[in-house]
Amino acid sequence: MNPDTVVRLVAARCLTYPDESLYAELPLMRGAVADVPGAEGIRDFLGHLERTPLLDLAAHYTDTFDTRNRHCLHLTWWTDGDTRRRGLSLVGIKRTYREYGLEFDSDELPDFLPAALEFAALHEEPGTVLLQEHRAGLELLRLALAAAGTPYTGVLEAVCGTLPGPSPATREEAKELARSGPPRELVGLEPFGPGVELPWPTTHRAERTPV
Repeated sequence: MNPDTVVRLVAARCLTYPDESLYAELPLMRGAVADVPGAEGIRDFLGHLERTPLLDLAAHYTDTFDTRNRHCLHLTWWTDGDTRRRGLSLVGIKRTYREYGLEFDSDELPDFLPAALEFAALHEEPGTVLLQEHRAGLELLRLALAAAGTPYTGVLEAVCGTLPGPSPATREEAKELARSGPPRELVGLEPFGPGVELPWPTTHRAERTPV
């Protein structure tokens, strides 16, 4: 696996609701990102995870992501809000997964950031395109988490660092990115290679590719 692949897989796990299995996988995640460039924010988060009881982290996760729309982990919320157009965007993301032989099987919506990160790790080029299409929302989420002072900020910093080009420094720059659209060129993409084995992704391969 290349560095971006590892960052995306571990970030996906960190951004799901914390449970006992997350703590059990902590040594594996630490090993996976130990020497990975750009994973400093994830390493910091894993240190916080190690020091924080499960119930406290679960409460913080809920307070951070489940009750505040400005910290929403669903990509299309940032582009479409709660509009009719969002349904079409969700169908489009699900269709993208299926085009690459993956069947989305979750209680979450297909635009849930951890799911998109798993896809972007399995299929780096189309996954990077998907994340780039939602780059402005990702950067606004990163800035909002930083303003809130949550340890999850480092995870989003690492995720944004896997995308081409520098991250916006301010909300105004991120909003300008939303108006102008993200860059479409993909640079530095490398094919998968041998590397650390992780127990994800959880996205299931489709039994057949719909016509």
